[in-house]
Amino acid sequence: MSHVLLRAWSTGGTSLHVEVDGPPDAPPILFLHEVAGTVRSWDAQVSELAGTYRCIRYNARGYPPSDVPTDPEMYSQSIAVEDASAVLDAVGVDSAHVVGFSMGGFAAAHLLLTAPERARSAVIVGAGYGSNPDERPRFQAEARAAAEAFRSDRVAAARAYADGPTRMQLKSKAPQRWQAFRESLEGHDPTGMSLTFAQVQGRRPSLLSLTEPLGEVRAPVLFVVGDEDDGCLETNLALKRAMPSSALVVLPRTGHTPNLEDPARFTALVAEFVDDVEAGRWRSRAADTTGRGLVGMS
Repeated sequence: MSHVLLRAWSTGGTSLHVEVDGPPDAPPILFLHEVAGTVRSWDAQVSELAGTYRCIRYNARGYPPSDVPTDPEMYSQSIAVEDASAVLDAVGVDSAHVVGFSMGGFAAAHLLLTAPERARSAVIVGAGYGSNPDERPRFQAEARAAAEAFRSDRVAAARAYADGPTRMQLKSKAPQRWQAFRESLEGHDPTGMSLTFAQVQGRRPSLLSLTEPLGEVRAPVLFVVGDEDDGCLETNLALKRAMPSSALVVLPRTGHTPNLEDPARFTALVAEFVDDVEAGRWRSRAADTTGRGLVGMS
């Protein structure tokens, strides 16, 4: 299996660290990590999928060895989408299947809206926290608090974040993987983390505010969420209902880190979905299955 390291250049001259695995002529999958992750978050998936697919992953801006801009204006949801497109350009790929987790899931959704020609399909994982209007002020306050915490004491902030209520599932199921997750987070760049929380997380639009344009998306979409990922459940159900081209998988007894909690199960979901899309087996929901009551006899 080939393994290639390269750099992509994006908005503001930012250089992004990119890793590519798998046959050069295989269908490409682009992986977008969460706020607490890096390219290493996808190791289990790439090790299984790179024999069949060309797996592309990169560290977001603010996550070394990608550049860490110090200008707050160099971080935003729209720039995150520009970064994803820049990576595809650097690899020489017109479009890819996109797998985005949490922060990366928001980027995948926005890629579908703003550059649909770049996404053959999307797996959107654990996305939606802070989208509920009733929870939005608290989410934005949490993002500001996290930005300050990582800037002032990166290690303490990382330990608190790793002990959050939707990470306890990983800690319980796989203590060694949780420990590696926490230690990796402790090593993140404090400036990059602070600006990502403040500028990307805290200012991103609610996914529920995008249900109408997302409902026009025709690319195949698979939503994946843990049943104990409380901040994301309702949003994922609403998005599935709004998007005829989508399906929803709710993983039992799972928190906010499904790719690490049960890597084999998660990877199998991704593989089955992408295989179906590649083979032309994915079908949008039929119009006559909605809006007619339980049995359609009213």
